[in-house]
Order: sequence, then structure tokens, then C-alpha cells
Amino acid sequence: MDREQTGKLYEAHYMRVFSYAMTLAGDREQAEEITQETFYRAFSKAGDFRQESDEVTWLCAIAKNCFYDEKRRQSKTGPIPEEVPDTGKGIEQAAADRDSSFRIHVALHALEEPYREIFELRVFGELSFREIGTIFGKTENWARVTYHRARLKLQERMEAQ
Repeated sequence: MDREQTGKLYEAHYMRVFSYAMTLAGDREQAEEITQETFYRAFSKAGDFRQESDEVTWLCAIAKNCFYDEKRRQSKTGPIPEEVPDTGKGIEQAAADRDSSFRIHVALHALEEPYREIFELRVFGELSFREIGTIFGKTENWARVTYHRARLKLQERMEAQ
């Protein structure tokens, strides 16, 4: 593909490819990046275009692959935030939440068995009472009562701290 052909291809399909990338990404900056990468790949691999489909279909397929490549890359490295996200909490509130969370874990660690394990299975493991009862070879009702008692013991220890 010569320079004139690439320019015509870019001008003819830029907005459609950008619109498609925008629907995929939902973010203008990312859509622009995807669009630019799409045309770069298209121009680099112009000889691979077999003309079995419309040019815009081919470009949108490249855009989709660019989008998925970026998502895979982000999932491996994790997004790097430019700023600390605003959680709506002040520094004092965030510190208080951390302190409260630590106190709960200390109280939970001191909880005797089977209360601690039942509480952890229910809250952290997200198991049903029937599943917890099965694990212990007991009934669903036993699991409910034991979990309720564990919560009460945990509350008492939190209030005592």
C-alpha cells in the first residue's frame, strides 16, 4: 500500500473505527490509542488483507484484537493509576477503617473453635449454612446457631477493646 492509499484508507474509515473502539473501551483516550494502533497494524500488514471482506470490517477486526491485547496486558500487569483514587473518604476515615479492620481480625483470631472457623467460612468463604453444616457433619440449623453465637462473641470482644 502506498502513501496515498494509506491516507485515503485512514480518512475514509477513521471515524467508524474510532466509534467502534469507543464502544469497546468506553473511554476516549483508550479508544484513540486503539484506533491509532489499528491503523498502524493495518498499514504494516496491508499485504495480508485478502479483500474477502469490506475494509472497515477488516479494520474493526484489528481494532477488536488491539482492544483484547490491551486488556490482557492490563490484567497481567494491573493498571497503574496516575493518581490515588478518591474513595470519598478522608485520610482520617481511611486510617480509622484500617484500625477497625485490624481490631476485628485480632478479635477473630482470639475466637475459639469452632466459632472462628464457622465465621470465616460464612463471611470470607461465602459458604451457605447447609455447606458449613455438611463440612462439620452437622445440620444446617447447627451451623446457623453457631454462626450467630460467633457473631455475638465477636461483638462482645470488639466492645471490650
